[in-house]
Amino acid sequence: MRAVRITSLDGPRAVEIADVDAPTPDDGKVLIDVHAAGVTFPDVLQTRGLYQIKPPVPFTPGSEVAGVVRVAPEGSGFTEGQRVAAFVGFGGFCETIAADPATVFPLPDRMSFAHGAAVPMNVLTAHFALRRRTTLCEGETVLVHGAAGGVGSASIQLAKALDARVIGVVSSDAKAELARAAGADDVVYADGFKDAVKELTGGRGVDVVVDPVGGDRFTDSLRSLAREGRLLVIGFTAGEIPTVKVNRLLLNNISVVGVAWGEFFLHRMAYLHEQWDDLWPLLAAGKLDPHIGARYPLDKAADALASMDERTAVGKIVLEVVSE
Repeated sequence: MRAVRITSLDGPRAVEIADVDAPTPDDGKVLIDVHAAGVTFPDVLQTRGLYQIKPPVPFTPGSEVAGVVRVAPEGSGFTEGQRVAAFVGFGGFCETIAADPATVFPLPDRMSFAHGAAVPMNVLTAHFALRRRTTLCEGETVLVHGAAGGVGSASIQLAKALDARVIGVVSSDAKAELARAAGADDVVYADGFKDAVKELTGGRGVDVVVDPVGGDRFTDSLRSLAREGRLLVIGFTAGEIPTVKVNRLLLNNISVVGVAWGEFFLHRMAYLHEQWDDLWPLLAAGKLDPHIGARYPLDKAADALASMDERTAVGKIVLEVVSE
């Protein structure tokens, strides 16, 4: 079968397409014919050996897929021919993948494979952030950094579904348009966002900050919190890992909360299906529907990864293995 391969750690443009052995249905795995695969920031990091998990080269990247079940072991809860999404960790940029049933999820009939492949990492991360690491309440105000990105737009949609007010932070007009399309009530630009938030909230501040960006905006995010506000640390796409002076937390009774979805579910695999069950009504109703910003065929994976690396795409990037 065809698969994307990282054969050297020279960046996105160095990935190759190769023929590799297809997986066989063993070890109780669900065998899935992949129709689409989501491209994520960790995939880009892996092309340079910068991700915390470092498989030996050559290997196939790709953590989230959607497709059709070819073989399902007895007791897995899945059936041959069923449409599914899956979070596989590695190896998803290929034609067929074997996945642990705990990481496989049924797709609503209304959801395309491309949209299904865009759900697992971003939407489940947003759900973990807003439903477990903090309890977002109806009527609260959420500030979302990287509002046009995968985690950002998923956080906007979920927060709106939970009846919160959302302010999105973006860096361009095109990204502002996407943040509004995702449901943001207000959109502000990264440059000067603190003052804009102060004005929009009448000086009160926001209850929750969703931050997958990090970098030099971290301190102003803390300053943007209302009393007893929570800042959710999800990632550092800006590159720089910020630090916090804990006296800021003390003075306004605010919290900085780590959000490591992967670390959590690896110690409690059943949690993934708990999440999917909770999200199912929103997925089936179209209230959580990732925006697909760009689609690439599998053999253009290098272009897809480079687009994410260079931040030229707006919305989710998807590799299409089988055209819909």
